[in-house]
Amino acid sequence: MDATPAIDETPRTQRRRAVVASVVGTTIEWYDFFLYSTTAALIFPSVFFPHSDESTAILESFATLFVGFAARPVGAAVFGHFGDRIGRKATLISTLLLMGVATVLMGLIPSHATIGFAAPILLVVLRMLQGIGVGGEWGGSVLLSMEWGTQNRRGLMASWPQMGVPIGLLLSTGTVAAVSAATGDAFEVWGWRIPFLASVVLIAVGLYIRLRVLESPDFREVKQQRAVVKMPVWRALRDHPLEVLTAAFVRLSEQAPFYLFITFVLTYGTTELDMPRSQILNYTLIAAAIGLITIPLFGHLSDRFGRRRIYALGIVLTAAYAFPYFGLLNTGSGGLVLIGIVVSLIVHDIQYGPQAALIAESFGTNVRYSGAGLGYQLSSVIAGGPAPLIAAALLTSTGGSTSISWYIVGCCVLSLGALALMPAAGRSGTGRADG
Repeated sequence: MDATPAIDETPRTQRRRAVVASVVGTTIEWYDFFLYSTTAALIFPSVFFPHSDESTAILESFATLFVGFAARPVGAAVFGHFGDRIGRKATLISTLLLMGVATVLMGLIPSHATIGFAAPILLVVLRMLQGIGVGGEWGGSVLLSMEWGTQNRRGLMASWPQMGVPIGLLLSTGTVAAVSAATGDAFEVWGWRIPFLASVVLIAVGLYIRLRVLESPDFREVKQQRAVVKMPVWRALRDHPLEVLTAAFVRLSEQAPFYLFITFVLTYGTTELDMPRSQILNYTLIAAAIGLITIPLFGHLSDRFGRRRIYALGIVLTAAYAFPYFGLLNTGSGGLVLIGIVVSLIVHDIQYGPQAALIAESFGTNVRYSGAGLGYQLSSVIAGGPAPLIAAALLTSTGGSTSISWYIVGCCVLSLGALALMPAAGRSGTGRADG
């Protein structure tokens, strides 16, 4: 059962294997997560909330989306504890299984028309499990890759697992687009289930790859030094509250706009702009593909010019783009809408590339999984989770996009403040252990 490779393999081989294991694992996790986001915008309102009017059904569907975000800090705490106690590798295998099983089961939930209110209840339960899995996944995958890297390339190494986002977005959006085209009108009846069930294949691939990677050298050293912390989550919260809080708020300008750019835009494009669903999905695919270049690029640039400098640039450009973004969308012109969506994700990637190293380097190795994971995932409660809900509510109440643009600007202002307050890397440890 144990496919662990021999420990005498070259560091370069293991470094490459750690990167692949992290990227493939996060790709699968984000495929599952984005698949839910896409169907929550396009399908779930009619399948699980058919008795509500269109606006209310969309809000109810986005509320289930928020449940997954609210569960993420729970996953970060639970799996952060075990990740700092027993290691990154074993914990990552558990998060992969939890996320994958929950996603497959979603494809089997009967509709509201079949079992009534039990349908959305089951959906919420599985969505919570999805959120817990993602909450534990990020910290481990980033650390497994980053801790195998050399000190002067950790921005780049930590950015590779972030590639799971555009790849997962490509796979999920591409699968939805392909299945939608193949099944036609039946997509809203049963075709939407196929992408969920197909994730079982991805789970098998991910498990095979993750079983073949070694534990990170940083964590092995912590174990050898007997520096493993008994209660790493408590230690992270007790000793590094500022690091945890600033990590959460520094993500406001990245995560809240991101879920407007890839989830809310589907609803906005189809209901407000009367554009075909397939057209918006294809534009999102193009934008996601560019992320395969921009995410590692800005991770690399953070190694050369500093994490904070690159990240601050991303915050400022996101704020500056808030109004032009909706201005381009509101033209209804295919070419301009495409430009609007593509540029939105490029601006996002300026922050997302260096973000993993920026947050992870604030914590010592023996509390890094817990501390970085908690800070990162707490943002899901204040940023990513409520963002589509807030945008939909603002659109319903004001009838326009101006207020949504101001919401993005407000998130950026808060993030700049958090970045200024964030303790410098190394104060609590780019070192091997903390305390």
